[in-house]
Amino acid sequence: MTEKKILDVTCGARTMWFNKKNQSALFCDKRMEKHSHLWKNAGNCTLEISPDVVCDFTQLPFDDNSFPLVVFDPPHLTGAKETSWLVKKYGKLDESWPNMLREGFSECMRVLKPDGVLIFKWSEYDIPAADVWKAIGKKPLFGHHSGKKSKTFWACFMKGVD
Repeated sequence: MTEKKILDVTCGARTMWFNKKNQSALFCDKRMEKHSHLWKNAGNCTLEISPDVVCDFTQLPFDDNSFPLVVFDPPHLTGAKETSWLVKKYGKLDESWPNMLREGFSECMRVLKPDGVLIFKWSEYDIPAADVWKAIGKKPLFGHHSGKKSKTFWACFMKGVD
């Protein structure tokens, strides 16, 4: 499977992808789920999490130096209820989130090829991006806030560059 050029380690419902079946990408998530009727006003809308590979981003089943591009959009919620549609869509972090994100970041960097690029998407809904960079022990090369309230942060890291 490592003939793919892009690894999305937390694909969820692939909502950030323009082409949700991009042939260059390998989609991973620790969940395989389908939910119907999550939104009261959306009729028969379904949320499907259907990764190519079911795995945890803290223990990726790929060789070192396998992908030139890795996408990392980990769960960002800490206070939402387990039954909420937000948790069903995005997942949830527990109190060990700093260690989990550090391990996930380390795994993403491990599977990146030399000079490979990691795109890290973070929503500052519950945790500021500065706290995430502190937890992983590295600041991005550059990034950009987006969204209605500028609470989504897109960050770029490159293997071998500080």
